[in-house]
Amino acid sequence: QVQLVESGGGLVQPGGSLRLSCAASGDGFSVNEMGWHRQGPGKQRELVAQISRGGSTEYADSVKGRFTISRDNARRTVILQMNSLKSEDTAVYYCKVGIVSGGGLYPAWGQGTQVTVSS
Repeated sequence: QVQLVESGGGLVQPGGSLRLSCAASGDGFSVNEMGWHRQGPGKQRELVAQISRGGSTEYADSVKGRFTISRDNARRTVILQMNSLKSEDTAVYYCKVGIVSGGGLYPAWGQGTQVTVSS
């Protein structure tokens, strides 16, 4: 069974930085793409950034140049470094991981971590 454990959210002032981490644990599966989505107040969930197993990255236009996604395949961990944070980055951030198991591919979601950008 797959378990995703997220950490690193919190309260930060505008212009500050936060680092989110998500680790996949369990047995009997491998990890494909890894990424982060977010859902702000009154908004739909949206893709923030994702990274393939080979390291190719994709970012939402709103975070390009400020956020950096990386992964450690051996530890099955994905990191989101968020710099120059803005109030509009306030949201619950969810880790999403593509799980390969039993010949199939399916998405697994973390429980979400709150990021609040406010002075």
